[in-house]
Amino acid sequence: MLIGTVVADAWGTKCYYVARGPGQECVVVDPGMGVTDRLREAVEAHGLRPRAVLLTHGHLDHTHSAAAVSSAFGIPVYLHPADHGMLVDPIPGLGDEFGPRFERLLGPRWRWQEPTDVRPLVGGSVLECAGLALGVDHTPGHTPGSVMFNLSGDASIRSYCLVGDVVYAGSIGRTDMPGGSRAQTLASLRGLLAKPDDTVLLTGHEEDSTVGVERTANPFMRQAAASGPVG
Repeated sequence: MLIGTVVADAWGTKCYYVARGPGQECVVVDPGMGVTDRLREAVEAHGLRPRAVLLTHGHLDHTHSAAAVSSAFGIPVYLHPADHGMLVDPIPGLGDEFGPRFERLLGPRWRWQEPTDVRPLVGGSVLECAGLALGVDHTPGHTPGSVMFNLSGDASIRSYCLVGDVVYAGSIGRTDMPGGSRAQTLASLRGLLAKPDDTVLLTGHEEDSTVGVERTANPFMRQAAASGPVG
């Protein structure tokens, strides 16, 4: 498995590119602000051919370059329908605190470009793309349409989960933004706790982790485990 990252210009959002190996097709996950040129350089360096943009949720720091990457490579964008409104107009989804901050950062000449080829993600389904089988978990809480993408190989390959902003190392994504819900996040975390401890959590910001580490070190994961059954 080849998994690489390009860090966005704002808020340290991690854009991932994932392929079975060098010279293969790949998917691009969460292309944030200013990543398009560096992403192109990275995939060309590995001989990769992008086949889709996958979005873990609709917040602008994860979707800013979705239209540009989609257009540059002629590929579709996948997003859960519950977050589709944020691809139409992303600012309201950021709330009263972050919406104005993003508008100031982007400047008065900034105009949002909605991707033209957007396709729905379905929780519980398996998206087969670029030679990968990506299990889609609908994990609301940070946003109504938050999802995680599961990458499982054979016994010789570790399992990975692209978690977006559902969970971080030692913390979780904010639940006080429009559409957020702490109760839903805890329910989503209970589903995450059912995964094997060695599952690598590829987070949307900062360092990655594993289910096993977060099971013991993350207070929100402990709260989720205590508030309901796991499995």
